[in-house]
Amino acid sequence: MRSLLCHVPKGQQTVVSAAVRQVFVQPDRRAAGEVWRHVADQLRTRLPKVAALLDAAEHDVLAYMDFPEAHRTKLHSTNPIERLNKEVKRRTDVVGIFPNEDSVRRLVGAVLMEQNDDWQLQHRYLTLETMAGVATIEEPAITILPPAKAA
Repeated sequence: MRSLLCHVPKGQQTVVSAAVRQVFVQPDRRAAGEVWRHVADQLRTRLPKVAALLDAAEHDVLAYMDFPEAHRTKLHSTNPIERLNKEVKRRTDVVGIFPNEDSVRRLVGAVLMEQNDDWQLQHRYLTLETMAGVATIEEPAITILPPAKAA
């Protein structure tokens, strides 16, 4: 939304953001895609760059709607990733200057492991019951060909 609104004049930002927000209250992916394209078509004459951005980003932005509804509220937000990045930045700012690249890897790795352990023990971001509803992707069969004979 922020990337989109930087191409919209200040006076029209509330109208455009309200129109785009209508996409995210739709019950399923098909309806959201229809509203998304409708909003893009409405903006095409006045804001062609915004419409082009909407056209290009539709698949990526609405990908979370392919998951079960119980997961959607957690998948459409980047707050956990932003929080993790802030924690890494806070820890690295305390150190200031690192003697070498390996020391950075050790510190950031330790922070990531700590956060991982915390989430595994205290938070269940996506429960196993709701994950059972997600369709698994079958891996294609691999055919091994015999080596080619030398001529």
